[in-house]
Amino acid sequence: MKNSHKYEVVIYWSADDEAFIAEVPELSGCAADGRSYKEALSNVELVVDEWIEIAREMNRPIPEPKGKLMYA
Repeated sequence: MKNSHKYEVVIYWSADDEAFIAEVPELSGCAADGRSYKEALSNVELVVDEWIEIAREMNRPIPEPKGKLMYA
């Protein structure tokens, strides 16, 4: 399924992991990594879909996307 969710994604370089980390702050524990920025984003889009699918299966609430959460 093509990701159409509107959750904020935070991507940063982790020297410890030697990878880019992509986190979705509104979905607890929802994160992925990748060797490139684009790979981390692509991977986290899949994880968001999986996170939501599992939450539905477990009858857990799924937060509505709030948009921009962090400020630069």
